[in-house]
Amino acid sequence: MAKTGTTTQGLRTAIERSGYYPALVAEAVESAVGGEAVTSYVVHQETTFDANEVRRHVTVLVLTANRFIVSHTDEQTADSGSPTPYATTSTESVNLDRISSVVVSRMVANPESYTPGTLPREVVLTIGWGAVSRIDLEPAACGDPNCDADHGYTGNSTADDLSLRVSDAGDGPDTVRQTLAFAQALSEATASTSAAR
Repeated sequence: MAKTGTTTQGLRTAIERSGYYPALVAEAVESAVGGEAVTSYVVHQETTFDANEVRRHVTVLVLTANRFIVSHTDEQTADSGSPTPYATTSTESVNLDRISSVVVSRMVANPESYTPGTLPREVVLTIGWGAVSRIDLEPAACGDPNCDADHGYTGNSTADDLSLRVSDAGDGPDTVRQTLAFAQALSEATASTSAAR
């Protein structure tokens, strides 16, 4: 379940409501945020099934006046390297002026009768800041169908640092609404940062 809000206490409450190692997740996020005021946030828990195991993952996105902070916490089962279950938490702090793209993909049902303000069935929020890029290559060709010359390769490079997918069916309408609110706040913050440069 995702939660969004505008206070540090609200962020803590949302992390606790997720029920996923709240003390561990909150400590990591609060350490990354430091003394900055929280402008907006999303807490999203995802459960996956891996063979006979259930694994949980929580993503916390936080927006402050100057930074975008992303935290991931993954649950791991005991293995040969660790005799007990464990969790791994990582945080990354990105200055707002480094955010290069905020992409919101919306999937709507019955687009011919869409009414403005209707929530999409699914939202994918993709945020790029240059840490990870995906390159899709394919052989280049010319317009001659009989040509067998090597024309090299062509392709696209896409910033793909973070993608968060939420859906009405899987996460509920509040989660979709809250993710859209966070995306709007992040877009506005990055636009303000760009204008100030």
